[in-house]
Amino acid sequence: MNDLDNWITSDQACARLGIAWRTLYNHHRNTPDFPRPRHIGRTLLWPADKLDEWRTKHPPRKKRDDER
Repeated sequence: MNDLDNWITSDQACARLGIAWRTLYNHHRNTPDFPRPRHIGRTLLWPADKLDEWRTKHPPRKKRDDER
């Protein structure tokens, strides 16, 4: 088993969480309980299972269009 099997790229993390890349990096820097990435060279890899756990604790905000 590869040590990086459960790690995903920033683009994949954004798609998984339904957020923009800027929001991903804002959470990385400003949200204490947000999962920390792993640096592989210049690439950030995010733990998919930890992102899923975080999303469960922090559901996405409803968009204004969804409220109607």
